[in-house]
Amino acid sequence: MARKKYQGMSEVEFLSFKQVNPDDFMAIVNEDSLRTHLIDHPYFDSASLQAWMDEKINIDSIQGCRIRAVFIDGELAGWCGIQPDDNGFELAIVISQEFWGFGISIFKSLIGWANEIGHKEVLFHLLDSRPEYKSLNKISSKVHKTEQLGRCFTTYYIPVGK
Repeated sequence: MARKKYQGMSEVEFLSFKQVNPDDFMAIVNEDSLRTHLIDHPYFDSASLQAWMDEKINIDSIQGCRIRAVFIDGELAGWCGIQPDDNGFELAIVISQEFWGFGISIFKSLIGWANEIGHKEVLFHLLDSRPEYKSLNKISSKVHKTEQLGRCFTTYYIPVGK
């Protein structure tokens, strides 16, 4: 928890999945505290993790997308990105609980990427295990409840480049 006190002095880096050892991702993507905020899925093993990483690498090559591993002070913290969504493009931030205090900084980087790529709007889906965020309500053009894969989400429609 002490890490959160020093986030202003921490270095956040974004690297391609091709630069990450899959074994380093295993503990993060299987972290129970993180999984409570994600769609239910089986725990990863070496084969399923490699397939998932390959899928993210493929998504990264799609026009309008950017998927990156997040390193904080040289330590793998999770991943983030802009990926396709049924209604356009969505933001994703999936980081280990140890680094949850860095979410806003990562979110701001994603918005910057979305602007750089040329998106006019991006979606941000938060599972109903998460509270509604006043700050996201303020910057969103629309907020509503959605259902995906049998789970309820709060979906924020966030204008980019204004």
